[in-house]
Amino acid sequence: MALVVTRVSSKRDLERFIRLPEQLPDQRPGRVPPLLADERVLHDPQRNLAAHGCEMAHWIAEQDGAPVGRVMGILHKPYNTLHGERTARFFQLDAVNDHDVVQVLLQAVQDWAVTLGADRVMGPYGFSDKDPQGLQVFGLEHLPVLATPTNPAFLPGLVEACGYRKLTDAVSYRVDMPTQLPPSYDRIADRVMRDGRFRLVPLRRRRDLKPWIMPVLRLVNQAYGGLLGFIPMSEEEMRSLASQYLPILDPAFVKVVAEGELPVAFVVALPDISEGLQRAEGRLFPVGWWHILSAKRRAQQLDLLLGAVRPDLQGRGLTCVLGQALLTEARGRGMTHLDSHLVLETNLRMRAELERLGGVVWKRYRMYVKEL
Repeated sequence: MALVVTRVSSKRDLERFIRLPEQLPDQRPGRVPPLLADERVLHDPQRNLAAHGCEMAHWIAEQDGAPVGRVMGILHKPYNTLHGERTARFFQLDAVNDHDVVQVLLQAVQDWAVTLGADRVMGPYGFSDKDPQGLQVFGLEHLPVLATPTNPAFLPGLVEACGYRKLTDAVSYRVDMPTQLPPSYDRIADRVMRDGRFRLVPLRRRRDLKPWIMPVLRLVNQAYGGLLGFIPMSEEEMRSLASQYLPILDPAFVKVVAEGELPVAFVVALPDISEGLQRAEGRLFPVGWWHILSAKRRAQQLDLLLGAVRPDLQGRGLTCVLGQALLTEARGRGMTHLDSHLVLETNLRMRAELERLGGVVWKRYRMYVKEL
């Protein structure tokens, strides 16, 4: 059977690329599709501010005229310049359970990367750490959460068969809501707050939250510098991110510790909306929005989305203050457990914090690399 890989060159083909996973057989039963509107922004370099300065390309694989896979290639020039690398990325790899299909798709990325001077390819990794990263290799029986991979179980093995090796893993913890926090946790939180240097910012309404969004995102730039693939956000990108997420955030699940009028630590969480995204099937209208809001109201799982502590204050107990406030709120709302989202396996401080709360790894995601 003829296997053909074609590079996307028109808006019509890009729309086919975006919708292609819906047409593939043998996909994960628990797949959680992204919103099509968000996908169109992701692939539009005019609207996706994180894509500025990047080269990108898309390919679709077809067999006897039927779509069997897709992949995207990214060369992030600003990141490579900042870190002295010549790394390309593959992203949004979706395929049927066929080694040949995955091989020709990855080969297309590799050949393209060589023409741009790259000496290795890593992935799956998007434009930033806010895009889904890696392939899930453990815990596929659990529903994916917002902005995490949703690949079928066979895909990691097919990537490895194409010569890719592990670059690093990220893990996600399940933490059952404790009826009582460990005594040391409360003790540390009380000690940190005792002298009045820091305060927990009261956030109950969206208007309370709005003035803190930009300062919090600036703190992300300070704290995330050492993370794989991270590049500081521009002010324009921060404003775009704030406008995207502010409408769905519940201020009660945003906890900010401030020194004076500046945030020094924060955590952002969201009641799980995965079931709502499944029912919405990628579409907000006509009733997708209702499914998402209904899932949010019913959720017993709390998903951590983002968090940071100012680098000079890390290890000083501010995470205990945030955890104490967030878990107390979640228990009061009837939440039974939380998903930590992705934590790099090398982030031992964060992992120790989650394990101190009784967290156990229930999902694992792998980033791959291949030298060219």
